[in-house]
Amino acid sequence: MDVLLTGGAGFIGSAIAARLAAAGHRVRVLDALLPAVHPAGGVLNLPDGVEFIRGDVRDGETVERALRGVTAVCHQAAMVGLGLDLDDAPDYVGCNDLGTAVLLAAMARAKVTELVLAGSMVVYGEGSYRCAEHGTVAPGPRRTADLSAGRFEPPCPRCGEPLEPCLVEEDTAPDPRNVYAASKVAQEHLASAWARASGGRVIVLRYHNVYGPGMPRDTPYAGVASIFRSAVARGEAPRVFEDGGQRRDFVHVADVAEANLAALRALAGREPGTFRCYNVGSGQVHTVGEMAAALALAGGGRPPVVTGQYRLGDVRHITADSRRLREELAWRPEVAFEDGMADFAHAPLRGE
Repeated sequence: MDVLLTGGAGFIGSAIAARLAAAGHRVRVLDALLPAVHPAGGVLNLPDGVEFIRGDVRDGETVERALRGVTAVCHQAAMVGLGLDLDDAPDYVGCNDLGTAVLLAAMARAKVTELVLAGSMVVYGEGSYRCAEHGTVAPGPRRTADLSAGRFEPPCPRCGEPLEPCLVEEDTAPDPRNVYAASKVAQEHLASAWARASGGRVIVLRYHNVYGPGMPRDTPYAGVASIFRSAVARGEAPRVFEDGGQRRDFVHVADVAEANLAALRALAGREPGTFRCYNVGSGQVHTVGEMAAALALAGGGRPPVVTGQYRLGDVRHITADSRRLREELAWRPEVAFEDGMADFAHAPLRGE
């Protein structure tokens, strides 16, 4: 298969490029090498034989050139992370939504009909919760007064009682709680509309908290695992926000790359105009505090410090139910949390 991999020089993209090349696919990478993601000046880490085009996915002429001879697209190019403040909103919408629209329009003209889209668990917002009295409920936005007082758990919106966090299934309604999340929802809607209009086939892989070698270092747009890993490397204690009890699903980048390979294999057998979402998670629930402690222990560093600080756009708990991906695409995560964190504590980061 001839695959165009957008964002293929990035953290997740480069892992996907290596896995696709190892499986015998011909891979062409399109990447703008933006400084926020490539602070070391755009050093490439791509396997031999992978073609590289430097260009922005928002540039229609460059995208058309990159699509020549391609049979499928794996779209990873995006601005990621919660960001700093609302001043980031134009960049998120431009990179993620305009970039996706330009790509989809070019794919329609080139009659390229197979797309794997990098989605995110952020589309679910606060995830899934259950109240002992009212059943499944969707909590409202967390309030500044509660967070400042250290009340981090969202209450039942009907009775105010504590809630039990549950695994999130793919059919859960989107509930974006920040600009990045809103841009990822828009990407999915654009891809769905494209599939209906063009007869294309789309698989969306909603990544949970991806970590592993090659994560970007010391940037506010990096994931929490990278921030903690950088602190350990500097001999500092990881600083954990809230009380450290935030539940997450940490999935290794090698398993994410394998999920992309499985999705590309599955697309050819789908009916034209189809659109299907899959959660990509390890299936193991851990807290942010547990992850920080595991990294500090494995890296021989100082134990984490729980700060009580918070970011208003963060959600409390979000963990995936990945049964659909396992059952329909025969995908299985291979890297256990303990093994992955032990390796990650000493793995190089992008920019080191």
